[in-house]
Amino acid sequence: MKRRDFVAFCASTMCGWSLPARAEQGVPQIGFLHGESPARFGGFLDLVRQGLGESGFVEGKNVLIEYRWGEGQNGNLPALAADLVRRRVAVILAPGSTPAALAAKAATATIPIVIFTAGDPVALGLVKSLNRPGGNVTGATSLGRELAPKRLELLHELMPDAKIMALLVNPTNPALAASTAKAVQSAADGLGLQFHVERAGTEGEIEAAFANLVRLRAAGLVIAIDSFFTARRQALAELAFRNRIPAIYQYADFAAAGGVMSYGGTPDGYRIAGLYAGRILNGEKPADLPMQEITKTELVISLKTAKALGMEVPPLLLARADKLIE
Repeated sequence: MKRRDFVAFCASTMCGWSLPARAEQGVPQIGFLHGESPARFGGFLDLVRQGLGESGFVEGKNVLIEYRWGEGQNGNLPALAADLVRRRVAVILAPGSTPAALAAKAATATIPIVIFTAGDPVALGLVKSLNRPGGNVTGATSLGRELAPKRLELLHELMPDAKIMALLVNPTNPALAASTAKAVQSAADGLGLQFHVERAGTEGEIEAAFANLVRLRAAGLVIAIDSFFTARRQALAELAFRNRIPAIYQYADFAAAGGVMSYGGTPDGYRIAGLYAGRILNGEKPADLPMQEITKTELVISLKTAKALGMEVPPLLLARADKLIE
């Protein structure tokens, strides 16, 4: 993209306070809310558009989308959500960002909201139940918090003699951070491990967290699923490799970038969010659309990283891997 076109794109879509709404008569308008930036959101937005297409909607043709990006600052989200409500968008899409989902929920009880969250939407107060959401919120969940203890178990299986493990959480996403830390702490206690929780909500804090992990001599690191970390997953993998700390996260490209393993669900929830937004535009109600639970998981092991770190992957763990990076 040429610089001139990029600046124009920023002016119209990236900024929290963009140009006036362009809704045309007969063309519905979706409000899109996320804690990160389009540059970091990557191909996930393509999945959202794919889902919209499955419902018969094409951006710029028969649906308009007003984008609001938090630019890595979750504190910006309530004001951005309120702006979308003032614009009377037909649906608010908040996929892949639990703070965005919560901000949208707090901003309106009437405009339909479609989410994709790694947290438990019932425990977060977003829906009454997965099968019967019962309000103005629906979408998909990967229940990523529930997988965090399993990620610790996989690291322990990789390094059975290790005694000190750690978890990295985002303090600006307190609900998900607290529940994840509690679940992983319980798993660590069951495995007899010393366990440390590091907190990082900025890039500077990420650097500081890794410095502290080196000081603590942490043998391995579980990175909590969070949109802030997802947007920086490759940088996190590189930091883990550089500091010689075997680390595990949700997505396969984390392992490809220097993490020793990845384990988690697929990003199909973004497509489902787009699909549901389209179905709501076609007349369905969010209360009648059950939350879709992403249950398929994938274990990826980077033999390349393990070898560089001087580690040997146990045969039983190798046998369970869905993909090996050599």
